[in-house]
Amino acid sequence: MLQNRRSAMTKILLALFAALAAVGLSVTDPNDLGILKQFRDGLENPELLEWPSSGDDPCGPPSWKHVFCSKGRVTQIQVQNMSLKGPLPQNLNKLSMLQNLGLQKNLFTGQLPSFSGLSNLQYAYLDYNQFDTIPGDFFDGLTSLQVLALDSINFNASTGWSFPKGLQDSAQLANLSCMSCNLVGPLPDFLGRMQSLQFLKLSGNSLSGEIPASFQGISLQMLWLNDQQGGGMTGPIDVVTTMASLSVLWLHGNQFTGTIPESIGNLTLLKDLDLNGNKLVGLVPDSLANMQLDALDLNNNQLMGPIPNFKAAKVTCASNAFCQSTAGVACAPQVMALIQFLGGLNYPSRFVSSWTGNNPCTGPWLGLNCDNNGNVFMINIPKFNLSGTLSPSVAQLDSLSQINLASNEVNGPIPSNWTSLKSLKTLDLSDNNISYPLPKFSSTVKLVLDGNPLLNGNQSGSTPPSGGSPSSGGSLFPPGSPVNPEGSGNSSGGSKKTYFKTSTLIAIVAPVAVVAFLAFPVYFYCYKKRKDAYQAPGSLVIHPRDPSDSDNMVKIVVPTNVNGSASTVTGSGSASRNSSAFGDSHVIEAGNLVISVQVLRNVTKNFAPENELGRGGFGVVYKGELDDGTKIAVKRMEAGVLSGKALNEFQAEIAVLSKVRHRHLVSLLGYSVEGNERILVYEYMPQGALSKHLFHWKSFELEPLSWKRRLNIALDVARGMEYLHSMAHQSFIHRDLKSSNILLGDDFKAKVSDFGLVKLAPDGEKSVVTRLAGTFGYLAPEYAVTGRITTKTDVFSFGVVLMELLTGLMALDDGRPEDRQYLAAWFWRIKSDKEKLRAAIDPALDVKGETFESMSIIAELAGHCTAREPGQRPDMGYAVNVLAPLVEKWKPLDDDTEEYCGIDYSLPLNQMVKGWQEAEGKEFSYLEDSKGSIPERPTGFAESFTSADGR
Repeated sequence: MLQNRRSAMTKILLALFAALAAVGLSVTDPNDLGILKQFRDGLENPELLEWPSSGDDPCGPPSWKHVFCSKGRVTQIQVQNMSLKGPLPQNLNKLSMLQNLGLQKNLFTGQLPSFSGLSNLQYAYLDYNQFDTIPGDFFDGLTSLQVLALDSINFNASTGWSFPKGLQDSAQLANLSCMSCNLVGPLPDFLGRMQSLQFLKLSGNSLSGEIPASFQGISLQMLWLNDQQGGGMTGPIDVVTTMASLSVLWLHGNQFTGTIPESIGNLTLLKDLDLNGNKLVGLVPDSLANMQLDALDLNNNQLMGPIPNFKAAKVTCASNAFCQSTAGVACAPQVMALIQFLGGLNYPSRFVSSWTGNNPCTGPWLGLNCDNNGNVFMINIPKFNLSGTLSPSVAQLDSLSQINLASNEVNGPIPSNWTSLKSLKTLDLSDNNISYPLPKFSSTVKLVLDGNPLLNGNQSGSTPPSGGSPSSGGSLFPPGSPVNPEGSGNSSGGSKKTYFKTSTLIAIVAPVAVVAFLAFPVYFYCYKKRKDAYQAPGSLVIHPRDPSDSDNMVKIVVPTNVNGSASTVTGSGSASRNSSAFGDSHVIEAGNLVISVQVLRNVTKNFAPENELGRGGFGVVYKGELDDGTKIAVKRMEAGVLSGKALNEFQAEIAVLSKVRHRHLVSLLGYSVEGNERILVYEYMPQGALSKHLFHWKSFELEPLSWKRRLNIALDVARGMEYLHSMAHQSFIHRDLKSSNILLGDDFKAKVSDFGLVKLAPDGEKSVVTRLAGTFGYLAPEYAVTGRITTKTDVFSFGVVLMELLTGLMALDDGRPEDRQYLAAWFWRIKSDKEKLRAAIDPALDVKGETFESMSIIAELAGHCTAREPGQRPDMGYAVNVLAPLVEKWKPLDDDTEEYCGIDYSLPLNQMVKGWQEAEGKEFSYLEDSKGSIPERPTGFAESFTSADGR
């Protein structure tokens, strides 16, 4: 027995020694072995690796397939294109001697392991897999990395990602490829400082912003930034012309702007250049035409002038604004002069899209008039937000007799050769930033230079004057003409205009017409005519303008008088608290409607940047919070934009919103006028502007509006406009109804905002002539042409909003094909064709049978509202009657009554807001008058109404 036990013990010891000997003699590092086994065991199809299930020595001999070692450490894993499926071990970075990793073209899933600390890794091919996330420390410590491929991996699908700063430590990185890998945001600056980088391929992501200035001079050989989603990259392409090593440059499918720089010719090694599908403008530089390229693609830009004789082997340049269709054929001389004129003004897009062809007198060249001989005799483009300088090329237009560039932002001197224009009679450059020297024009030329702060009123000579006053100048066009329907710009009392420029504020002292001042009731009242179901909002603050609405061509109103302080500015800058002169509007001031600036500083934490809600129009909107938690929105006009137009609108908002109260019109809670401060306080519509939800919902990560919700919004707007037109004490015309002026509450109840352009409507069907204001795309044709408005002008704008609700397209978008840029015109062509209408519906909407029936009704209503003749358009009451039956989700409690509530301005601000909320449901007694129901006023109430335009 003892012998048997000794024999068994001997066998156990021998086996133990054998195992220990096997481990001791193993070539592969035990830690590396463990990670490789985790790699294999985590796969759904490990048999594809053909790694032995019992083998414990990957480094061999014989070594495992696809594994390469050095001195017992794993240095390479090459399993590309094997259809391997499953996750990777999260401790893969413990393979500390790994130099080359080829995992591309498989089906690996889950989180990509961190490569942090793999200081020996030189090549990492991870592309074409199904990883879902990439850790933030993935790139940390990859100091030897030379090649990294992450293509076609949808990392962080819901949010996207960007290269972390840890990547900049990979100083030897030469090839970085991350095409279609869900990158978002701007290119990191540090990429431009990575001097070893030679190949950068980032196509098919969601990159935005400009190419960083740090890329200047970088030694890239290949740069792919093409086909970015969500709008793409923007800005000029000048920086790429400094990359002298480039052989391939792909920038197509973005939103790059500006001209192709002449310095593009410096890229002598370039062979493949693709700029297709951007917004590049201007002439094709000679340097580009002379480049010996293998391929050049300039399609789908806004390039102008002649098509050069390119030296590239393969060239495509269709869909541009070239003057000729054949390469090497020159443009007409006056066409070239006009293109160079646009170049000085930075090629504004509206003119680039209009000035096409080789004859400015046969096409719709915006702002030009021609004589019977086919020569341009007038350049008439005032108030177009033009910037830049005046081009000497204009001197080549011998037939020019009138040039009107008033009320733009043109800077610099007048070219001296303009004095050679022998036919010139009038040159109006008023309200710009023209500077010295001034050329000496003939005495037959009427030179209008009012409102150029750098000239100090001087209109002749080449040096600044020592004294004198600005010329009244007059107008280029007679009063009553379509261009100047309201007169020459001076009031009947002879007062001068006051000019407020961004850089300089100049007050020109003049007599100011005395206007009636309104007495506003101290206590609140309610007007009641028709009651719809409504729940008072829980919080009060709105965004008066959608920050995403650039408003590039809006409110082109020229004021006749400007108040620069509390109400009226005198020569010394003193103010009168009881009078106002601001063109054709009057201001009101009474009770607690006036709020101290200090109160507003307190509730906004001194207008802290973190409380900024948005910028737009003439001011910055801040969030404010009262002591009890009630929110308010505070729109503070910026001192740099205190123009006459801005002050007119500021006071018009107060005048109108003090007199009209309706649940679908935004409420003004107060205003402040102290020193240079001009502040308006509104109720809060937390969901912001309708335009944000229609056109920008993806970028704001919002849910698209459902069709039922859109119908409710349309009905809300229609009811608000119906009240404004026909049910208020006075009838008003809004003049700027658009989706960015329609604001939404938490419950998506809609309210019309921005009453700075409101006009008092005439009685009956009469029209009133006014200066052109509003937003292109929403303007009724008779208003745009003649300046005449009625309430039907607003009806047209409402019809365009209905089209936007249906299609999800903006009213005017020069990024769309030419035949679809103007939504109203295109919609009219397709609205009666059911198939075309169905195809035009917003893709975010679920179009079903019953839904499409209601959409067809709205399409018909939109067409009715946008009829060319005002008399053929319905009134807003008709629109309400069409919309109301279609609204299913929100039904009125009582179709016969509706409350319109005011505010008790005698209370502190927080109590005033609460009182307004609580009063929404109270009953009131009424007295009838010709305009409808007016609330019976308690004893002691005073009431005095004056129209918004003084009528």
